[in-house]
Formats: sequence, structure tokens, C-alpha cells
Amino acid sequence: MLLKKILLFPFAVIYGIITSLRNLFYDWKILKSKSFDVHTICVGNLAVGGTGKTPHVEYLIKLLQNDFKIATLSRGYKRKTSGFIHADANSTALDIGDEPLQYKTKNPNLDVCVDANRVNGVKKILAFPEPPKVIILDDAFQHRALNSELKIVVSEYSNLFLNDCMMPAGTLRESKAGIKRADIIIISKTPDKTTAIEIRNVIKDLKPLAHQQLFFTWLKYGELSGFQNPSETIDTLNDLFRYRLVVFTGIGNPSPMVTYLKEYASEVKHIQFPDHHQFNIQDIANIRAELDAIEGGNKIVVTTEKDAMRLKGSDLQDIANTLPLYVLPIEVDFKDKTQEFNETIINYVRTNKFYHKKYS
Repeated sequence: MLLKKILLFPFAVIYGIITSLRNLFYDWKILKSKSFDVHTICVGNLAVGGTGKTPHVEYLIKLLQNDFKIATLSRGYKRKTSGFIHADANSTALDIGDEPLQYKTKNPNLDVCVDANRVNGVKKILAFPEPPKVIILDDAFQHRALNSELKIVVSEYSNLFLNDCMMPAGTLRESKAGIKRADIIIISKTPDKTTAIEIRNVIKDLKPLAHQQLFFTWLKYGELSGFQNPSETIDTLNDLFRYRLVVFTGIGNPSPMVTYLKEYASEVKHIQFPDHHQFNIQDIANIRAELDAIEGGNKIVVTTEKDAMRLKGSDLQDIANTLPLYVLPIEVDFKDKTQEFNETIINYVRTNKFYHKKYS
């Protein structure tokens, strides 16, 4: 691994120079950022994948949607379509991407939209008969052509951006200095047993600026629910010890989930696929073979919500339905300062746009 980083370091330097120049051009107004008369909240990261960005977007949706009309706008990573799409009940992961489909599936009345051109996407959303009061921009921190007013950056506790380096030697999309643009920094996947001293050490290393708020979140898993029949559940804490699991994942960092399941299940076999992997018939066959290799009963297959989205509505759904397949839901909670975070978001959304633009 070290040798690989050394070999790739020259390319990382070149990539870093290119992205830094691009950011400077935006900072110097040589490249223009477009602002809109709508509240925009950007949830992004400095690194590629695995920071837990999706459940944080879902947290914002849950926080806001009962009191405000909101929409989400994503790129729609690895979809087979192009341009602007407004998701509906028939949308699939191939149409809009797995993360947007997850937002739509869990929130049927939410306006979920995708467009690689975020500026065009916002224009389309604002042309709706009933435009939203706030647009949550999913993974748009580097999309500087659109000037988002409230910027949230998520970084993983066990892989802080401070300890990372530029692609391809590391996973950073831009220089660590990019964190200065963030209004809120969230350290995700904070271990349960993290001490107050360890938290203070992270804060000391991060050195947040005067205008930046810093929060720590942790992952909270729910009950396993059936892929074919979501009402069929397994109580993870009290009943999972009876089961042996084949777990398959195609997400950025499955380690926390696998570690969690190993604490409760009698046996766990993990099949790891690349992030956003498009499953095929052979993949399902391999999963079934691993399941059949486990002797005895009480054996099930488990996957993530995001991976389940890539099976729903696809040619593989009928085949997946023949597996004893369960989905492990996930959400985030704050180590502390939950009310402070919620109030920050709600107060921003309640701000009068005209007053804010004129006097801020």
C-alpha cells in the first residue's frame, strides 16, 4: 500500500494543482458561481465515498419535510440516463441512481431530482408549479458553479480528511484547504466508546474556523426487514444470535456494518463488491452458493438499503425474491448538540431570502 502511494504521488500532486487552481478561479471570481432565490443546503465531502453522507441527507429530510416544502438534487451516480429527471413511483436505480431512489422510496411525497448540471437542475426545480422552499444538494461540495449558501462537509472519524491525501494516491477530491468553505463539519461514524478526551483531540487537530460548527455523529442500525416483505422483521438485538448470515455490500466502507452484525449473529460471511456495483445474475448465484455452503437452518442473506435499491425494479428482483434476503436500515444520531444542529438548520431555512441577501 505504501509503495502504491509513493508511485501515485506525482499524479496526486498534478491533480491537486489542477483542483486548487480551479478553486482559486472561483474564489477570484474568474469562474462564476450561480446563486438562486431559494434556500440551498449542500451535503458533501472532501473524500470519495464511504463517509456516510447519505444517512445525513436523510436526517435533513426527516428534520425539514413536515414543516417545509423541500426537494433533493443529486447527480444520480451510475444511472443509465442523462439530463434532468424528476423521480416518480416507477423510477429505478438505473433511471436516477441508488441514493436518490432510496430517498424517494422512503419519502414517496418528496421531490427527488437528478441532474449532473446542478445549476440546470435548480432551474428546473424552481419551475415546478409548487417550487420548494429549500433544496438539499446531495454531494455537490465540489460543484462550485452553483453557490450553495449552507455547506455541510462530512468526514469519517476513522479516516479523517486530515490524514488523507489527494487522488489517486489517496481519496481526497480536492486539497484539505477546501474545508475552509464549509459552514458545518460533521465527523461521522464516531465509535460508541469514544472518550471526551479523544473528541477534544480531534477538535484540536481540525482547528475549525470561527464561523464553523463542528458535530460528531454515530451510526444507528434498525431492525432487519424483508426485501420482498418489509413488514417481516428480525429483532437484531434479541433474535439475530439465532441466525447465520451471508452479507453482501457494494458501498464505500462496509466495515462498521459488518462489525455490528458480527456482534449479534452467530456467523457472518461477507461478500464485498465495489461501491455502487451493478449486480448481475452471476453475483446472485455466488451469493446463493455461499448461503448453500452454510450447513443447517436459520441462515439468511443481508444487505444495505442502498444495495437493495439496485435490485428493486431490475431484472434481478424476481431472482433476489427467492433468497431469504433482509435489509439493514441505517440512520445517524448526534453524540451531543443535537438541538444545536437542528436549530442551526431550521433557523437558516426560516431566514427571509430577500433580507438575508441584502443585509448579510
